Amino acid sequence: KTIFDNVGYGLRLRKVSTADIKTQVTKVLEQLSLGHLGERYPHQLSGGQQQRVAIARALVYNPPVILLDEPLSNLDAKLREEARAWLRELIVRLQLSALCVTHDQGEAMAMSDRILLLNNGVIEQQGTPLEMYSDPKTLFAADFMGSNNQLKGNVTEVRDGIATLSGDGWKIAGVTRPGTTAGKPGVAMIRVERVRVAASAGDNRIAAKLITSMYIGDRFEHLFELENSRIRAYGETALNAGAAYFVDLPRDAIWVFPTA
Repeated sequence: KTIFDNVGYGLRLRKVSTADIKTQVTKVLEQLSLGHLGERYPHQLSGGQQQRVAIARALVYNPPVILLDEPLSNLDAKLREEARAWLRELIVRLQLSALCVTHDQGEAMAMSDRILLLNNGVIEQQGTPLEMYSDPKTLFAADFMGSNNQLKGNVTEVRDGIATLSGDGWKIAGVTRPGTTAGKPGVAMIRVERVRVAASAGDNRIAAKLITSMYIGDRFEHLFELENSRIRAYGETALNAGAAYFVDLPRDAIWVFPTA
């Protein structure tokens, strides 16, 4: 079937008149910038265009809610970024109520007004994308919603909402999360983008050896070794592998969670 026939097929099953089918299908194809492709066949479309056809088949009914189950999973990385942008724009422009299931945290934050994070079928946390990213309530939520570093140690002090975590030759402080108790094991979590390479020692700075610097397009990603852990940081230039550097971990950017 052509793209036009694919989108209109469900309407035909519902005994909608030919004139109304033409009107509704033409409208939804135009909304998705597919109007010029109505007479083509699926194999003549790109992956992104095929995905738009799938959305059009759902929208042609004017549904009160649209359900999307991993809608971008069959697209490559570049197309996924483009598709999530136009899908978000479509939801806003048409004022759709959409429920989207995804395992991609970037996709969830980009497309949604509200996120429900599930852990084994149970809601772990819910909130706006900003709330989920900047104020995670649990270690699972913090780890899932970003690109992170974790350091495990012992909680030596908890005071005024700040927990101190110590390891072999290092000590850092961070914002305490529920359940964190002095004298118990804990884990510090910090987003990779909040880590910096410092010129000298200081509070919340750890000496670590650089394993490698990886160029990832718009920046370098530095990989440091600390005991049995790894610390990642972003920077504008490559660093010398094997050399020791001071890694700056801002106190207000660290969450200290109790270990399970």
